[in-house]
Amino acid sequence: MPTFDELDLDSRVLRALGELGYESPSPIQEKTIPHLLAGQDVLGLAQTGTGKTAAFALPILSRLDLDLTTPQALVLTPTRELALQVSEAFQRYAAHLPGFHVLPIYGGQSYGPQLAGLRRGAHVVVGTPGRLIDHLNKGSLDPAGLRNLVLDEADEMLRMGFIEDVETILQKVPDSRQVALFSATMPGAVRKITQSYLREPVEIAVRTKTSTATNINQRYVPVRGPRKLDALTRILEVEPFDAVIVFVRTKQVTEELAEQLQTRGFSAAAINGDIPQPLRERTIGQLRDGRLDILVATDVAARGLDVERISHVLNYDIPHDTESYVHRVGRTGRAGRSGEAILFVAPRERHLLRNIERATRQTIEQMELPSTEAVNERRLARFAQRITDTLDSGGLDTFRELVRDYERTHEVPAAEIAAALACMAQGDRPLLLEPEAEQEADGGSFEPAGSDTETYRVEVGRRNRVTPRALVGALANEGGLASKHIGHIDIRAEHTLIELPAGLPDELLSRLRKTQVAGRGLRITRADGEAISRRPRRPGRDKPKPHRKGQRSPQSAASVAGKRRSRDRDVA
Repeated sequence: MPTFDELDLDSRVLRALGELGYESPSPIQEKTIPHLLAGQDVLGLAQTGTGKTAAFALPILSRLDLDLTTPQALVLTPTRELALQVSEAFQRYAAHLPGFHVLPIYGGQSYGPQLAGLRRGAHVVVGTPGRLIDHLNKGSLDPAGLRNLVLDEADEMLRMGFIEDVETILQKVPDSRQVALFSATMPGAVRKITQSYLREPVEIAVRTKTSTATNINQRYVPVRGPRKLDALTRILEVEPFDAVIVFVRTKQVTEELAEQLQTRGFSAAAINGDIPQPLRERTIGQLRDGRLDILVATDVAARGLDVERISHVLNYDIPHDTESYVHRVGRTGRAGRSGEAILFVAPRERHLLRNIERATRQTIEQMELPSTEAVNERRLARFAQRITDTLDSGGLDTFRELVRDYERTHEVPAAEIAAALACMAQGDRPLLLEPEAEQEADGGSFEPAGSDTETYRVEVGRRNRVTPRALVGALANEGGLASKHIGHIDIRAEHTLIELPAGLPDELLSRLRKTQVAGRGLRITRADGEAISRRPRRPGRDKPKPHRKGQRSPQSAASVAGKRRSRDRDVA
């Protein structure tokens, strides 16, 4: 198996890879990097999670001229999440390239920071097609110095309707640029782009071999960031485990989370790349022999970790690539034992869950968070067990005499004294969780737990003569959603897209699906892949103004949306 040292990459890039724990290139990296370093166009057929980001990022970084301030590489991605992910990867690999700048550009973000970043100078720009076209048309993004163009997940861009935008960008960049196109499949439109815009490309096909052991039970929990610690605590309190590794993305979070778990009464410790090797070995030794139950770790710090006692792997932060997920999950289920893998997924991370399922060819089942009742039941059982263990241990003579003396002197029943002693032993931490306010089954109000939003699709549109006011009324009356939580409404011919709080409960969605608007059921679903027009439509202002003689007719919403389509359709 080759090493990265054999691929003729820049020594500073190799140094960053070593610090990240990268040892050997994946198949797509091994086959792609030499051709890109040689200046050839490349067509790469590879699934998400095979390491293709490094396959194009490492050669681009190795050939950069850091003295130039205009963009030298442009990476097109179908979604803003992937744009941010790729930008973060460039930043990690360029840790030892002084003055390096990468700039993510995508719809839904203010133009101000993007314009400032372009004026300051960026060596690499990563963005979604619609917003990139905006900057090219405005002149704020100068393509003259581009040497590299990468089309990442080209088939996904086709599915989302971006192929025309991609061709527009290809026509605006210099003819001398090198093109790397990556796609999981090769539909006709992607093949056409390859034939039209790539020059004698080297075609590289890699089938992913990433898979997880069949003896590992994989589950995921939909949970927003602010609730993750509470969700983790509930799982650790109710789920029977021997030892747990909790994976997070950053060194800082390892220490913060380990400290928070210790405060909540768990035996936890952190390991990350900054921890000295002797301390790392000592911590893992404590995990192995049972003096430590929970390890909070980064991917790099956990490489090579082999402890049979690990029964659970908890992905507190979902990994951005499938290989990392497979490596994480492989820490449990060792030596033929069964294992449990639990993945936390925020609403905006659902695409990463889908990537993992596609690459591993496995369905990850959703699990319900333990209820307040379940947590309290386990707490009471543990409390009772502590009493039993203490009684069995003996040595209570002195304390028994103290209780009897207190009982005689103060005329307080022994049960009351025992309760006071138990309260003293419990300390400031409440023994039981307070019951949460449950949503009323008959349509009580819904209050989102965070500020994240999602786009939802309802099957009524202009042809049904639906109005924003009618939709808002249905969502408010039937769903208990306050109008402040109902965002943009984009009414189209056959259906409508609505921006609502992310992660609406299933029972609320079920209730809304039965709601009638304009004589039809809403049939509300999550609009994965569909982009919403950002033109605001406010409830109560959907009636057209009277048309007076001599005035121009007002533009229809469809006309306005059509003119703004290329700029705004990558917002979702």
